[in-house]
Amino acid sequence: MRARAADRAYEMLRAGILEGHYRPGERLGEAELAETIGGSRTPVREALRRLEVEGLVEVAPHRGARVTQWSRADVEEIYDLRLVLESFAAQRAATRVSDADVEHLRKLCDAMEAAARPGPGQNLERLAELNTEFHVVIRAASASSRLLTMLNAVVQMPLVLSTFHRYSPDDLVRSAGHHRELVDALRARDGQWAQAVMRSHVAAAKAVLLASFATPARDESAQRD
Repeated sequence: MRARAADRAYEMLRAGILEGHYRPGERLGEAELAETIGGSRTPVREALRRLEVEGLVEVAPHRGARVTQWSRADVEEIYDLRLVLESFAAQRAATRVSDADVEHLRKLCDAMEAAARPGPGQNLERLAELNTEFHVVIRAASASSRLLTMLNAVVQMPLVLSTFHRYSPDDLVRSAGHHRELVDALRARDGQWAQAVMRSHVAAAKAVLLASFATPARDESAQRD
């Protein structure tokens, strides 16, 4: 029962952070969270410990927990790690991905481009969800549990920092082009090509985020890259 309560508190708090309900630097009081979630402070405390391990929460003695606030140095370090890990995942995936996965990735490209298209129908939240799915498919196709564990430790920050809402129209077009070329490389089962495209993709995302780091995202509800 206690474990289920802790899991529930963890899922709710994690979703709240990633969806922007709790902003970077915001205090996470155990008593207030317990009241909001509907339970005792013990499962909340356990949930905060798990989130601290993931890097989403910082817990300081006598000061309590806060949502992690990322610095420019943090952005550079995390994206440099993603550059290595995600490009390696793409290289491995190229020789292991199924035809069904390649077709699924192609359809995700169609859907992402539709969601990113300028105009009243643009939906960057939907784009973010589809983008996450796209990268998850490639990571899963890499067939390396160790690699997945390492990647899971560095993909949280871009979600919290609302990357897509920092993209210009040209940035969105370039990102879509990278996705298309990744599909082509995977279809060709060319590991070096896939690795090179993924490196360019992550490096471009890093440049966009660093350039806009001192500027708030265009929408407080922004999500993901």
